Amino acid sequence: MTGLRERKKQATRTALADAALRLCVVHGLDGVTVEQVAHEAGVSLRTFFNYFSSKEEAVVAGDVSTATAFVEAFAARPEGEPVLTALRAALAEVVPEHIDPARVAQLRVLRRTPALLPHQIAAFAAQERELAGVVARRVGVDPEADLYPVMFAASVMATVRVTVGWWLDAAERPELAELIGVVVDRLGAGFAEV
Repeated sequence: MTGLRERKKQATRTALADAALRLCVVHGLDGVTVEQVAHEAGVSLRTFFNYFSSKEEAVVAGDVSTATAFVEAFAARPEGEPVLTALRAALAEVVPEHIDPARVAQLRVLRRTPALLPHQIAAFAAQERELAGVVARRVGVDPEADLYPVMFAASVMATVRVTVGWWLDAAERPELAELIGVVVDRLGAGFAEV
C-alpha cells in the first residue's frame, strides 16, 4: 500500500500526462504549451516542472508507466522460474491492464510525431537498464561480465515497443494475449526463420 502523499503525487502525474496527451491530440504537439498542459490539469507551471521536464516527456509518461509496471511484474515473478516463463507472465499481467482503447486511439495520432521519438526511446532505455539488472539477478550472472542480461533486456524492450506500434497500426488487431504468446515464442526461438 502506498501512502496518501504518494497517491496524490501519482494522481497529479497522471493528470498532467493525460492533459498533455489530450491537448496534443487535439492541437498537435507544436500547438500546445506547457502552460496549457498545467492549466488543463489544474496545477501551476512550477508543479508541472516538478514532474516533467517537457510536454513531450508528459505525453510519453503512459509508456514509462507501462514499462515500469512490466519490469516490476517481471521482478516479482517466483525465483527459479525460467526467464521466458516469467516474461510471458509479466507481459500477460501488465500489457492488457495498461492498454486503454481511448488512449490507443490518441497514441495512434501522435505516434508518428518525430519530436516524441527521443522521449519514447529514453523511456524504454531507462527501463531496459532496470530489466537487465533484474534478469542478471534471476539468472545469477554479473551484467558487467555477461552479455545475456543486457541483450535479453534490450531485445525485450525493443520488441515490446515495436509490437505495440505494430498493434496500433494493425487493421485488424489480434487479441493481446495471443500477440504476447507470439512475441514470447519468437524471442524464445531466437527469431529463427518462420
